[in-house]
Amino acid sequence: MSKQVRVRFAPSPTGPLHIGGVRTALFNYLFAKKHGGVFYLRIEDTDQNRYVEGAEEYIIEALNWCGIPFDEGIGKEGKFGPYRQSERKSMYKEYALTLIETGWAYYAFDTAEALDELRKEEEAQGKTFIYNHTNREKLDTSLVISAEEAAKRIADGQEYVIRFKTPVNETLHLKDIIRGEVKFETNLLDDKVLFKSDGMPTYHLANIVDDHLMETSHVIRGEEWLPSMPLHALLYRAFGWDAPEFAHLPLILKPIGNGKLSKRDGDKLGFPVFPLEWKNPDGTISSGYREKGYLPEAVINFLALLGWNPGTDQELFTLDELVQLFDLERVHKAGAKFDPEKNKWFNHQYFGKQDNEVLAKELSHVVMEKGYNKSHEFLTEVVKLVKERATFASELWDLSDFFFTAPTSYDEKAAKNWKPETSELMDNLITVLENTLDFSSHNVETVVKAWMEENGIGMGKVMQPLRLSLVGSLKGPHIFDIIALIGKEETISRIQKAKASL
Repeated sequence: MSKQVRVRFAPSPTGPLHIGGVRTALFNYLFAKKHGGVFYLRIEDTDQNRYVEGAEEYIIEALNWCGIPFDEGIGKEGKFGPYRQSERKSMYKEYALTLIETGWAYYAFDTAEALDELRKEEEAQGKTFIYNHTNREKLDTSLVISAEEAAKRIADGQEYVIRFKTPVNETLHLKDIIRGEVKFETNLLDDKVLFKSDGMPTYHLANIVDDHLMETSHVIRGEEWLPSMPLHALLYRAFGWDAPEFAHLPLILKPIGNGKLSKRDGDKLGFPVFPLEWKNPDGTISSGYREKGYLPEAVINFLALLGWNPGTDQELFTLDELVQLFDLERVHKAGAKFDPEKNKWFNHQYFGKQDNEVLAKELSHVVMEKGYNKSHEFLTEVVKLVKERATFASELWDLSDFFFTAPTSYDEKAAKNWKPETSELMDNLITVLENTLDFSSHNVETVVKAWMEENGIGMGKVMQPLRLSLVGSLKGPHIFDIIALIGKEETISRIQKAKASL
């Protein structure tokens, strides 16, 4: 690429960061790193009425937790700062006035009440009111009053907005990296508000000015911004600036039904739609991936494949692999359905790769709460044996409780395998175990299987009752690994208890 790649994630601090926003940030991050560029964070807080306390900090913490930190932004100031639009507001007015001077914009003094009345009149006739070339010279604008009159009104404190003067009778042929050529008819566009008399720009003006001043090379954003593309392209033309390249990402769709994934879908189906937990103004808590026990690597891998694929059947990728393979031209146009079960599948894959010692520390908290005192070495061995069956750390206890306490009940279905001759077999097995000095998993397995072979005893006649005795059901890892870990005395004690109960 001819110039340095600089891409941005530019959320508004109006609440927690939706998982769709995380994917947008991820694709920007991957693209920047692939091309040796810069991924920066800009907070678009021009709409102060919607500002939510703590949202900005949440966004930054979420990106860090996901492992896709920004290179420039709040707290990492670069030469293009400040990175909050509210701290840049003094500069936007001059750009709005430049558009007035060059004829690309005009003052509009219409009151909200007058515009509401016009909308109602149009609706009564079955029409839709659009503020554009069809009526802008009939409304209360600087296009129909003198420059002196407009200046006097502004000086007198009359409220106004500055609107973009959309060209007439033009077909815009714009290029989108994902969608190819996209066409827009300017006659169908409205004259968007760019600046308000309270000194604040709208999203459209601030976005274009900042992208230009911060030397953004590519604008990678959600599909919902596609309707803004013609206005933004026209604004670049109006200012005489080179426009960045655009790429509009497909929507993340509901798991069931149609439409964009929402918080309500997560609440209804029991999965998070936010990276981190969020406390709502009413005191309720919206769950987060982190607090639910998801691993950031799993979340990122899952999100990367929502709307993009590398062209192979591979599904598990490290972040470095994603960086190397990522290509915007392989992003799909169609929306991607969110699959909560596939999301869990990814976590299951990554959970099994977690360090045993780290997971042992997590398990230790539950073990202590349950009143058991076990060494870190013991817990590490337990985790090693059960973690491949777990998807979340919260499942470790249920998968391993039999390592800490003998079963107090036995699975009814499995107990049917306890035949009249089983007790005698278990007595003989106890004798074999008592005479086994090396109680390692491999040696006990060798000794027990040799005894069974010598006596012509089938595997099922011993192994199922043995597992039932030790675990209480037919679940769990390799039976001889369990025996080696709980030890000879406990193994024999559990077999004797099962005999008495069954």
